[in-house]
Amino acid sequence: MKTAIFSAKLYEPEYFNRFNSDSRHHLVYFDCPLNSATVSQADGFDAVCVFVNDKVDREVIQKLAKAGIRLIALRSAGFNNVDIAAAAEQRITVMRVPCYSPQAVAEHAVAIILTLNRKTHKAYNRVRENNFSADNLLGFNLYGKTVGIVGAGKIGTAFCQIMLGFGCKIIACDIAENEPLKEKGVVFKSLDALLAEADIISLHCPLTTSTRHLINTTSFGKMKTGAMLINTGRGALINTTDAIGALKSGKLGYLGIDVYEQEEDLFFRDLSATIVQDDKIERLMTFSNVLITPHVGFFTKEAMDEIARITISNLTDFENGTTSGNELQIA
Repeated sequence: MKTAIFSAKLYEPEYFNRFNSDSRHHLVYFDCPLNSATVSQADGFDAVCVFVNDKVDREVIQKLAKAGIRLIALRSAGFNNVDIAAAAEQRITVMRVPCYSPQAVAEHAVAIILTLNRKTHKAYNRVRENNFSADNLLGFNLYGKTVGIVGAGKIGTAFCQIMLGFGCKIIACDIAENEPLKEKGVVFKSLDALLAEADIISLHCPLTTSTRHLINTTSFGKMKTGAMLINTGRGALINTTDAIGALKSGKLGYLGIDVYEQEEDLFFRDLSATIVQDDKIERLMTFSNVLITPHVGFFTKEAMDEIARITISNLTDFENGTTSGNELQIA
């Protein structure tokens, strides 16, 4: 299949070409994101391959259909950026990579926790300047702390297993209770109970209409004063304006995010020589108890291998008319 890969990064051809070694699929890489302004680039292709910040809304899908696109191949598990109903109306199949490496994202969430807590980034910079003071580097033991997990799917489960290894008490919230986790001592509670009890809260749920701004002023009011909030899911799970207010008041003790609700204008770009126009993220970066990484939780060799392998497999399965289970249907 002739496939246009949007939002392509310099490192991606290495992985995709390896799994397309027989050159069955003609892959063309575009560094621009897919949106209403760039959709004309898809003319003459059979499929488009998109990432998390490509905007595949109804308008774009209608234009894709007119261009003859038959498949939208996501190289991600989340699909909140694609209008599935509009694709179905246009008879365009949507396929995703449902599981590439839950451990990669879970381990990154733990890395953020450890960095925020033990301030290793600050200690590193100090030592490079021959400053060996321990002032203001005080952390706390993870052992014995209560960790709340919102979303006990594959990533949430991997995160839970790591935190159990630290000797943490784990409580979780999900629409369906995870029996294997319960057998390991994880207690499932309501979101309100989780917010009230957890010292550390980590978000691992998908972004839907019901979870958008799940964490807001009301949510912060229910949390322990000084709690740590981690988000490696989707940016819009947190209302950024409300998070800034909670940080300013001291209600929120730590914030670690690998995703941001306006990240499509920022992440995966080098803006070091420009003036960033996003006042909210600029404000977040002024807090000493905030850590932001640019959506790299997934970014391991193992995860990239799986993303490329499954995406190429999805293209092949679609071309062959094979049902793989990776197709997205209207809920």
